[in-house]
Amino acid sequence: MNVQLAKEAWVRLDSYFGSALSLSFQMYFFFSDKVVLLFDFWNVHSPAGMVLSVLVIMLLAVLYEAVKVGRAKLLQSTMPAMAPSLSQETLEEPERASMNTRVDQLASTPQKLFLWHSTQTLLHVIQVVLGYLVMLAVMSYNAWIFLGVIVGSAIGYYVAYPLLNAR
Repeated sequence: MNVQLAKEAWVRLDSYFGSALSLSFQMYFFFSDKVVLLFDFWNVHSPAGMVLSVLVIMLLAVLYEAVKVGRAKLLQSTMPAMAPSLSQETLEEPERASMNTRVDQLASTPQKLFLWHSTQTLLHVIQVVLGYLVMLAVMSYNAWIFLGVIVGSAIGYYVAYPLLNAR
């Protein structure tokens, strides 16, 4: 008896939620100027609103690429400038290094390392947040938004990556 009631309840819930989900969320790409992006208040319902939304999503994709290159540039420029560890210095030049230099390096190297690591961490968090926002925008399955992400990514890559090799 309980099994039969559970089955009937499940069929009712499945039919109710199944039809509700199929009406409100499409699982394929479609071209439309009506979509809700990321938040309830970002409700697009006109062609002008869609153009503006595509431009914002393109900007997010460009910014994602810029942050990615910025992290790589920071890593590229900072790591060679970091002082070697005291053990390496002691092994290489035990008599050249004065006591004052070693004390200064002890004080400044951990601070520089902490600042560098904190900056890298902040940039990483920004990159992850931007990446998830762009991914969730694509998951709206709106083809215009998807094309905006692709074009924004291409523009960001085209503009930002030459800066990586600039000295």
